Amino acid sequence: MRTLTAIPVYNEAKHVRQVLGEVRRYSPDILVINDGSTDGTAELLAAEPGVHRIDHPTNRGYGAALISAFAYALEHDYDVLVTMDCDGQHEPARIPVLLEAIHDCDIVSGSRYFRDFRQDTPAPTDRRFINATITREINARYGFDLTDSFCGFKAYRREALASLSITERGWGMPLQLWVQAARQHLRVKEIGVPRLYLDPNRAFGGVMNDPEQRLAYYRGVLASAEQDVLPVFTGGCPVPTPCECPEMR
Repeated sequence: MRTLTAIPVYNEAKHVRQVLGEVRRYSPDILVINDGSTDGTAELLAAEPGVHRIDHPTNRGYGAALISAFAYALEHDYDVLVTMDCDGQHEPARIPVLLEAIHDCDIVSGSRYFRDFRQDTPAPTDRRFINATITREINARYGFDLTDSFCGFKAYRREALASLSITERGWGMPLQLWVQAARQHLRVKEIGVPRLYLDPNRAFGGVMNDPEQRLAYYRGVLASAEQDVLPVFTGGCPVPTPCECPEMR
């Protein structure tokens, strides 16, 4: 099973070398999407051997970085794509757990609220509230049983990637993903991952720093995704709602 681990990076000079060093222990193929970093991250990446790289000339957004990762994985015929962040919140040692879980599902998604871990840290209040609100709305509207709709630590089968048409370039990209996954009847599974907020004061930037505007934006992404034109997909569950795959604890 050919596996690629993709890491969106924007101004992560503080973490990128350590994260890549850890990821190398679990993934032979690594793709870094440098999303217009201006803090020296690009120079650090230039010194990292054996890493596939995509450079966005300017910062396009979290979703745009993952759109590039999806296209790269499909173009280069990888069987499974793992995505993770570069800010130290995702533990590369969990990559094998994602890969083990995907044998009978299309998407495996990490959840910071699925179970407790010794190293858990408190989530910022507004982020926890918005995550819980949006996750509840997604479950009610699309038949999922998610506990964390925003976690970027995921594994995708190639067939699942090919069934999606992601266009959302911002932080709301995971929500477009869930709507499309429901519409394509993809088999989804969650696994627990530690909840690590190393910098609880880290901001989204711009209007996204306002919780009310952030929530309104996320709901707009959900509504818009219901109108997306999707590729023809013959896999997934042969039932009109997403599968309830056994959850791994």
